[in-house]
Amino acid sequence: MSKVIDIVSLYPKDMNIYGDTGNVLAVTRRAGLYGYEPRIHTVNQGDEWPEQVDLVLGGGGQDTGQKKIIDDLFSRADVLRSLATDGLPMLMICGLYQLFGEYFETVDGSRLDGIGIIGAYSVGSDVRRIGNLVEHSDEFGDIIGYENHSGQTFLREGTHPLGHVTEEGRGNNGEDHTEGARVNNVIGTYMHGSLLPKNPAISDFLIRTAVERRYGAFSAANQTPQQCDELNHLDQLAAQARAVAASRPR
Repeated sequence: MSKVIDIVSLYPKDMNIYGDTGNVLAVTRRAGLYGYEPRIHTVNQGDEWPEQVDLVLGGGGQDTGQKKIIDDLFSRADVLRSLATDGLPMLMICGLYQLFGEYFETVDGSRLDGIGIIGAYSVGSDVRRIGNLVEHSDEFGDIIGYENHSGQTFLREGTHPLGHVTEEGRGNNGEDHTEGARVNNVIGTYMHGSLLPKNPAISDFLIRTAVERRYGAFSAANQTPQQCDELNHLDQLAAQARAVAASRPR
């Protein structure tokens, strides 16, 4: 019998403006191909929090989307902070990356307090950072995605970036060549794309960490030859997509 992995898709109604549901689809497919049974829990405003959670995935949204979900996010803040401290893997894209930090001050001067899982703060700007981007990570190698944000995020001392960019004016804030953040097993990033289909190393990290935390060890012993072949095919497609994206500025 397959072992279940319970995955929360957080606020897909309001925080999915750039197709970040693709991250949920990628993790679901890869987990299944490793022989596990992914069970998706969609959590929007007012929805009940699942009894079992192994992985949380959240996407990006406009300022209006962030304002819609902020009260509900704060109602879940203690649970999310506890899970993050306990090592639960999470991936937060763009808008939720900002709200997992300390605060986001919009370009009009209004301020949204964050839930403080990531030691960082964000401010709006008149400059939009947009386009395909390659960042360099010691753990995941080159990460390739599509940034599209006007907010600038600054990491507090001691908060590690997900990766570094070489291009001027890109990444978290266009100034310090960082992109994203990593706290325990929580990853925040501005990378859309969707991110995970083009970056199997991150997908596999999230899956493996979720499985190890719940079951003690990761094993693909139940993987069939057909599943192995399909997984290799997905990796080949990802390599092709990465090459194309890396060669195009937009």
